[in-house]
Amino acid sequence: MRKLLEDASQRAIRYLERLDERNVAPTPEARSQLAMLESDLPDSSMKADDVLKQLDEFVSPATMAMAGPRFFGFVIGGSLPAALAANWLAGAWDQNSAFYDVTPGTAFLEELALSWLIKIFKLPAKSGCAFVTGATLANFSALAAARHAALTRAGWNVESDGLIGAPEIKVVVGAEAHPTLFKSLGLLGLGRNKVTKVPVDSQGRMRADALPSLSSNTILCVQAGNVNTGAFDPIQEICRRAHDAGAWVHVDGAFGLWASAAPTRSYLTKGVEEADSWATDAHKWLNVPYDSGLAFVRDPETLRGAMAVSAEYLPTSMVHRNPSDFTPELSRRARGVEVWAALRSLGRTGLADLIERTCRHARRFAEGLSEAGYEVLNEVVLNQVLVSFDDADTTNKIIAELQADGTCWCGGTVWQGNTAMRISVSSWATTDLDVQKSLDAMLRIAAKHRKR
Repeated sequence: MRKLLEDASQRAIRYLERLDERNVAPTPEARSQLAMLESDLPDSSMKADDVLKQLDEFVSPATMAMAGPRFFGFVIGGSLPAALAANWLAGAWDQNSAFYDVTPGTAFLEELALSWLIKIFKLPAKSGCAFVTGATLANFSALAAARHAALTRAGWNVESDGLIGAPEIKVVVGAEAHPTLFKSLGLLGLGRNKVTKVPVDSQGRMRADALPSLSSNTILCVQAGNVNTGAFDPIQEICRRAHDAGAWVHVDGAFGLWASAAPTRSYLTKGVEEADSWATDAHKWLNVPYDSGLAFVRDPETLRGAMAVSAEYLPTSMVHRNPSDFTPELSRRARGVEVWAALRSLGRTGLADLIERTCRHARRFAEGLSEAGYEVLNEVVLNQVLVSFDDADTTNKIIAELQADGTCWCGGTVWQGNTAMRISVSSWATTDLDVQKSLDAMLRIAAKHRKR
């Protein structure tokens, strides 16, 4: 096993060291080579080192360089060195981190990381937390707690009796809520379409003056960081109006919640602490390996009530926090290890610098494109930039050419009727040089399509 793992380590290191030399997107040739792996399940076994060799030779070249410094397609960043190393070590530990008494080491790290995160986000000190796969399951977990609370107040035990015959729950969202929020509502039986949508302003922010009537059976979902513009709903005002009516407020802060850590951006999260639940990702702006999401609930017993599981054979601790009491999964990997490692390596100042630096890079993209005469559609308050190149057809052609060029990778979107290229800057590895190199490629390709 030592020889195999050393080989895997060397191959992984070579992959990371060569990211800067390769196209961000895999080449057509690399994609075509995947066919070399296509076969029926063989009858005979293969040596483990040959399996690893095939993975590296045929799959490594066909990956998107998301771990590198010039992938701006989604709001994700490459893994921090300490977080990646912790991921490798935790993989070797192979801990099923469901119960403290069985896996005390990883459960302890999860608790410690949780206490740090609560302070970073300025959330209520006693908040409960679930370490899950990503923002979809984070929204799901927090909204499950909201559903539990609303129906418990109405005298209904939804975990025991289900939703058939249950009192109705009203869900209110912004018109530009993220699709994973609707997926979570669907999974919970609350309905993807059975929602009241509140109009938004020119930046995608929910209009507090357009809120419908609210009550104690209402779950109101706000957004900290619009996926297109980076804009924040007026959370403090919405929380106060919702709580006056007894409604539950949930914050989808998949990446925007991390603005709390940055001195010049924390004003955006004003009032976030007044909500009842929050969802965010660690594999976005904290730059830990996939997969790592976080759900927080003001009242930990509400989250536990929605998620806890028990059986005679399960070694539930009565003294320490059992991770599985707060998550949809029973069997689960030790996600808290990488979060702890990332936070411990960065510290408060390092985390703040990561957020500030990537926001500065986004601003540089916006300035460079605007100075060249292209329309930046959003107020660049965070790490998101939307740029339009004349019309939809031209914009799509430029995006396709940029992706094929390989210098960097940006995706397209349609926002408030405008087709745009979306630039998301989230990686610790992105430098000023990477931004300039990518900006030069954007301007070079855009100039070829400029209408005279």
